[in-house]
Amino acid sequence: MDLSARGIAKSVVKRANSFGATPISSRGVLNRALGPGALKKAAGGKVVLVTGASTGIGRAAAVKLAAAGAQVLVVARSEDLLTELVHEITREGGTAFAYRCDMTDLEQIDALVSKVLDRHGHVDVLVNNAGMSIRRKVRHSVDRFHDFERPMHLNYFAAVRLTMGLLPTMVERENGHVINISSWAAMLHPARFSGYTASKAALEAWSDCVQGEVLDDGVVFTNVRMPLVRTPMITPTKLYSRMPALSMDQAADVVCDAVVSRSRRVTPLVAAWAAFAESVSPGFGDYLRKNAI
Repeated sequence: MDLSARGIAKSVVKRANSFGATPISSRGVLNRALGPGALKKAAGGKVVLVTGASTGIGRAAAVKLAAAGAQVLVVARSEDLLTELVHEITREGGTAFAYRCDMTDLEQIDALVSKVLDRHGHVDVLVNNAGMSIRRKVRHSVDRFHDFERPMHLNYFAAVRLTMGLLPTMVERENGHVINISSWAAMLHPARFSGYTASKAALEAWSDCVQGEVLDDGVVFTNVRMPLVRTPMITPTKLYSRMPALSMDQAADVVCDAVVSRSRRVTPLVAAWAAFAESVSPGFGDYLRKNAI
């Protein structure tokens, strides 16, 4: 038996994958055994819709998926950035279509669903990536209830609305994959992120409930509990500049591996271990949150 750190990590990955969970190490996805051609096999010829695709993780994932042969539908508010992205993908021989949509507007989401289904017939893989984060103590949000409404609208209601619009076609075709870009915050419940964490936890809970309803319909929900990633979203928090984080390219690999593995969970190992420790001793988690910077 290999008792080295690498050997233990490989063992954890192998066992976790068999139960529908893929761990993430601090350097990215550990499940590299999928092989370089696995993404092309899984995504080639598929219609993949990615929200929040104009920047960050969404943009990087869209580029990789298009390079693997997917027909990528990129969604965001910025038409200019989407146009640039489509041109970039097209220059590299890929196929992409831009759809401008403000995901906080439910009517625009409904219109997006109609356009996509009219033009493409169906969506094989939906990546609910669009999101926002707020870091603020509750006592500073007493007169700012929108600190809780805004992340819930974008991180939860928007994703649910879009998923519900596309889900019937997935069920009818008995094939579909919904990937939610969640956060390890949904497991760690960090202080100062109550609004953000609650919105991500809500989407995970909703997806798990719906998974039970479509378990025999060929549709899989994957919750990717993404660790810290170097995106424009974390720039305002100076503390994060000193903390380890995945690059956007590494985070995009996490998304692509989820497309291949169709795991129900993609979770950072450190978050899984911390969550387990807290399940044994809730006071441990409280201590960490109290003393977090």
